[in-house]
Amino acid sequence: MWETARRWFGRSPPLDDARWVVLDVEASGLDVRRDRLLAIAAVAVHRPGDASHGDRPRVRLGDSFEVVLCQPDVVAPPDKANILLHGIGMGAQREGMDFAAGLDAFVAWAGASPLIAFHAAFDRAMLDRACREQGRPPLPAAWLDLAPLAAVLHPGVRGKALDDWLAHFGIVCAVRHQAAADALATAELLLRLWPALRRELPRPDFRAVQGLAAARRWMPG
Repeated sequence: MWETARRWFGRSPPLDDARWVVLDVEASGLDVRRDRLLAIAAVAVHRPGDASHGDRPRVRLGDSFEVVLCQPDVVAPPDKANILLHGIGMGAQREGMDFAAGLDAFVAWAGASPLIAFHAAFDRAMLDRACREQGRPPLPAAWLDLAPLAAVLHPGVRGKALDDWLAHFGIVCAVRHQAAADALATAELLLRLWPALRRELPRPDFRAVQGLAAARRWMPG
């Protein structure tokens, strides 16, 4: 699987526009240079090719991924507040899946699908650093940050955090700051944004959606 990534390193890989992957990572803190990647969770959103469905995407719970990554060499005292936030205790961290194998499993599962996250820069930086530390290239996938896209599509909403947008749309997250629950809630947010997205982009392929999200840079804060 990583040989495939290497072949596309430095150029845009093929993109599976019928399957988008919404993900969330949990880490030992917010410092992307020093904190550790603890868990990856993701769920696939499929877009039917049947025009009678209006290209409306569907979350496929059966097409999902979750892994806690083993942290066998952790010697520093744990941040108890951080553990209370994400719920991944030291026992779970030590008993998680082998770190390199967990990354390989995620790459194989995600395949050529583009990746979506809320405030995606953090998720991307944590994954890319983890890949580098394991001697692997960064993930070659295309990325979309749902935060600026939401702001473009609903400029009247003064939401910045994921919690703000979940509250606005009445989306219930089962266990906030737990990777799988956050990924599912983020996927639900994507579905709620879809009607406004279709009004802006009658044919919302992933590259076009990326371009629309980039327009946030030109909007007043």
